[in-house]
Amino acid sequence: MRKEFVVIGLGRFGSSIVGELVAQGANVMAIDMSQERVDEFAQIATQAVVADTTDEAVIKSLGLWNFEHVIVAIGEDIQSSILTTLILKELGVPQITVKATNDYHEKVLRKIGADFVVHPERDMGIRIANNMISNNVLDYLELSDEHSIMEIKASDRIAGRSLVDLDIRAKYGINIVGIKRGEEILITPSPTDPILMGDILLVIGADVDINRFMKKAL
Repeated sequence: MRKEFVVIGLGRFGSSIVGELVAQGANVMAIDMSQERVDEFAQIATQAVVADTTDEAVIKSLGLWNFEHVIVAIGEDIQSSILTTLILKELGVPQITVKATNDYHEKVLRKIGADFVVHPERDMGIRIANNMISNNVLDYLELSDEHSIMEIKASDRIAGRSLVDLDIRAKYGINIVGIKRGEEILITPSPTDPILMGDILLVIGADVDINRFMKKAL
């Protein structure tokens, strides 16, 4: 059974989500206040609608509580974002993901019950900066303001050594929770297995500790 989503707001962020969800085979209702933007997605989304989602009657008429997941991707209009999220929550939408424009916006969204809050511009900026600073960082996921998961490419300085030899947890306070080796992913790798050149380490911990590890060990 195809999954069903609603994306509210068809700016760059919302548009990219609609495109990817459709490509993955999902049913997607795309909503925006702009007729022009909606027209662009009429042939892409399962359904494209011009609507003001700050109006509870409009949301009810569209039956949005019947969808598994609603993504509120409204851009700079924080008030509309908050009101839309509040109405969706009160109507019992199972999962609500909302784009936040700043930390204050995120705090309000979490207080009114948003299930997931994303900062696409900030998160992408952090990811790009990490990739620019270190050629070893392949990907980055922020868990909180101070903790992350990173994919780090093993350098020749640690290749051939085991996790026991490196004593990473004791020295740096971080954990290697997996190793990507070609098509294989080693979950909770053995502490005595050697790290090979080309391995990708899945590292979790405080940002300051991960950065210390990269500077001293890689």
